[in-house]
Amino acid sequence: MLAKERRERLLAEMRREGLEAIVVYGTSWQEAYLRYVSDFAILEGDGIAILRADGTCRLIVENMAEAERAGGEAAGVETTFARNLGRAVADALESVSNQRLMAAPRALLPAWLTAGERSFKLEDGAPLLDRLLMEKMPSEIAAMRRATALADEGYEFFRHAARPGRKQYEVVADVEAFLRQRGSPDNFMIIGSGNADVRGMAPPSERKLKRGDLVTTELTPAIDGYLSQICRTLVLGKATPVQQQAFAVWHEAMEAGIAAVKPGLTAADIARVENDVFRRHGLGEYTTSKYTRVRGHGLGLSTDVKPSLLEDVEIELRPGMTIIVHPNTYHPEAGYMVLGDVVVVTQTGCERLTRTPAQLFEMPV
Repeated sequence: MLAKERRERLLAEMRREGLEAIVVYGTSWQEAYLRYVSDFAILEGDGIAILRADGTCRLIVENMAEAERAGGEAAGVETTFARNLGRAVADALESVSNQRLMAAPRALLPAWLTAGERSFKLEDGAPLLDRLLMEKMPSEIAAMRRATALADEGYEFFRHAARPGRKQYEVVADVEAFLRQRGSPDNFMIIGSGNADVRGMAPPSERKLKRGDLVTTELTPAIDGYLSQICRTLVLGKATPVQQQAFAVWHEAMEAGIAAVKPGLTAADIARVENDVFRRHGLGEYTTSKYTRVRGHGLGLSTDVKPSLLEDVEIELRPGMTIIVHPNTYHPEAGYMVLGDVVVVTQTGCERLTRTPAQLFEMPV
């Protein structure tokens, strides 16, 4: 069981560090730490899990419905409901207040818990959890392979669901149903449709797809709690010369980024390789934060874990990391385009997990 393996791995790290307990915080938009420790994906409110060196794990949530759900889903975890998370956690830590304790992410904990007058001190445990989240065990990589294969299937379905006259939300709803039927309880998905008027992707709207549209999507299904992603662009009809020429830059950038991935390089190195392609084509402006967020990112127990592929992120790539390389950004004539494949960092380079062809798809209309 993946949850048991993760917990045993963390416990081994705690023994090496001389830790008595680690406290992890989670909410629906920052769920990876909590999921790693408790195997619970929180949907409403906040939750905090406390893992003790003896292997006992306690999950405290501030939402009664979430407490009931966790009681049935989080195996081997004691779940309780508390209206005041900070005080409930403090009470649980009183008996070990004179021992070494860590918290992740410490900065997001209730301020009352980290105040100097508490009888215990919570060190920053984020670097430890981040390393475990990034550098995956073989069983976790196997789950990522299955999730990536489902992302490939999902995109094949998306290509045929995206037709002129359909609204964005209708297409996305069909894809959601397809993925759930194939065992994915979770899928993060955004979409864009149009041409030079579209500068990004967003949750689905009532906008209707039209002939000639560039239709972009980022879909991210989960298998056994692990999320993998695919980014692709298609044209409803025949691609114009402008669209083809623009996409060639995206393809060159992604391939250059993937070819550069190997242990010892940094996230900044990969982002720089991607951005240099755009700069060579006179599109350097479109690699800035005005037009794009990241050039890729880690994947796993969340849709976006470290490292972010940005030129100022000096996190070193190490074997077991799973990242998506995606030079997603705006083109001044063609519009917003996306292209992204998932890779796993190996001892000597990387292995591409995505199998969908890296091409600008044309859909007959």
